[in-house]
Amino acid sequence: MKNYPNFYKLITIVFIFLFLLQVSAQEKTKPNILFIAIDDLKPILGCYGDKLVKTPNIDRLAKMGTVFMNNYCQQAVCGPTRASIMTGKRPDYTQVWDLKTKMRDINPDILSLPQYLITQGYSTQGIGKIYDSRCVDKKMDAPSWSVPYYNYFKTEEKYYAKETGMPILGAYQLPETIALAEKFTKEGQDKGLADKELEDYVSKSVKPSLECADVPDNAYNDGANALRALEILEKLKSDSKPFFFAVGFSKPHLPFVAPKKYWDLYKREDMPVAPFQEKSKNSVDVAYHNAGEIRGYSDIPSLLSFTDQKDFGLTLPIDKQKELIHGYYAAVSYTDAQVGKLLDKLDALGLTKKTIIVLWGDHGWHLGDHNLWCKHTNFEQATRTPLIISAPGILPTTSDAPSEFVDVFPSICDLAGVKIPETLDGKSLKPLMNKSAKSVKEFSISQYPRSGNKSETERQGYASSKVMGYSLRDKRYRYTIWMTNDFRSTQAYNADLIVGTELYDYDKDPNETINVADEVSYKAVAKDLKAKMLVFLKSQVK
Repeated sequence: MKNYPNFYKLITIVFIFLFLLQVSAQEKTKPNILFIAIDDLKPILGCYGDKLVKTPNIDRLAKMGTVFMNNYCQQAVCGPTRASIMTGKRPDYTQVWDLKTKMRDINPDILSLPQYLITQGYSTQGIGKIYDSRCVDKKMDAPSWSVPYYNYFKTEEKYYAKETGMPILGAYQLPETIALAEKFTKEGQDKGLADKELEDYVSKSVKPSLECADVPDNAYNDGANALRALEILEKLKSDSKPFFFAVGFSKPHLPFVAPKKYWDLYKREDMPVAPFQEKSKNSVDVAYHNAGEIRGYSDIPSLLSFTDQKDFGLTLPIDKQKELIHGYYAAVSYTDAQVGKLLDKLDALGLTKKTIIVLWGDHGWHLGDHNLWCKHTNFEQATRTPLIISAPGILPTTSDAPSEFVDVFPSICDLAGVKIPETLDGKSLKPLMNKSAKSVKEFSISQYPRSGNKSETERQGYASSKVMGYSLRDKRYRYTIWMTNDFRSTQAYNADLIVGTELYDYDKDPNETINVADEVSYKAVAKDLKAKMLVFLKSQVK
């Protein structure tokens, strides 16, 4: 009888041990998650029907998963749309509409996807550009990561090619560019400049919009980050927990820099110049911008003096247009090669069949259409984005149903077998993946803020709060209303605040050449879409 207490203690210890083993086993049965973000990637990919681009690795992923053909971002600029995909909340909730507001300054208790997955037994790690660094803390949103964030753009020097070292100004490897940067750096230092002032001084003279250099992949940041990501994946395989590993690539964001071998995949004369480079008929002026971001590159201003400029957008010579488009395609193929390295490593580690893989581009990019460059609009070329999800046990397919970035958070939870938080704005896309439903929503919503000032050359993509455009996109139409007086969807709708309305019919007019919002033949369509927009706006009021 005296030994009974010890016996019961032993039984208790055994039960606790078995319980912990069971919990550990359950965690390991959860799928890993590889979360690949690509900056400024529009859906010019082979799997989206582009016949010119060379993207064999992303296309390989597409053959493993679901390609969402009609996916849209929440706001066509990095900070806001990344805050939305990472939290499953729309910009009017996060209140991140620009490239300077920090997400948790406004919403300290907001829940991010990786932060939530930590509570579900996941290890969460990140490298490269996932959030926009200007919209989170210096630790790339510390609550999101169970392991401190590895780095943003640059990684440790040892991952860069020995023959080149790290790129100068974070981007360039051509000797002539390096020499100029060193010259103007010294000049600026002699003037007493330092830090941001010195950086701005140098970039005014040395900031080309593209570069073709005969260098290895890891001469640039994305190639070096990819090598480090492969090392991290090797370590994650032996982790006792399932992992959420976010890998962000910065190309094809400006400047369009890529090793020469990727430029050599294309011929300059084959580059597809936008067929429509005008304002849409009956258009709304506030829908346009002056491409302030690309105007900041040192080789652009000199072109404007001999090119007649329209009163909107940015008019570039055809040769420069083709050069920029060539650079964009080269940068896309360069990034595709880095994605291939990640996929190859998953295969080599035996992790592919145990891993959910999500690949997304944060927004689209104008390549001369509507005389526009960069993003920063509610037009199709800026808001439509690639989204590909591969998950264990789900057969590959494509979906033309509307989807948007707020749907990614609940989708990953659903696919991973964890409870979906009730506070999210999106819906799980798993029913589209396993074909148990043809659609999960009627439309997607994008938005973009615009200042009242026609000239946006100094804005550089930063948002003003004067006017907000809300854009509803279903399978055929885009309906947009522009609201003034600092209107946000969290406020009660007021028809007096509308300063412009747009309606485009993509079946008849895929290039958005005519705004048909006021045409008699579209009266019923406009009425129906306006009613849906008002229902959406009402649902957002606090």
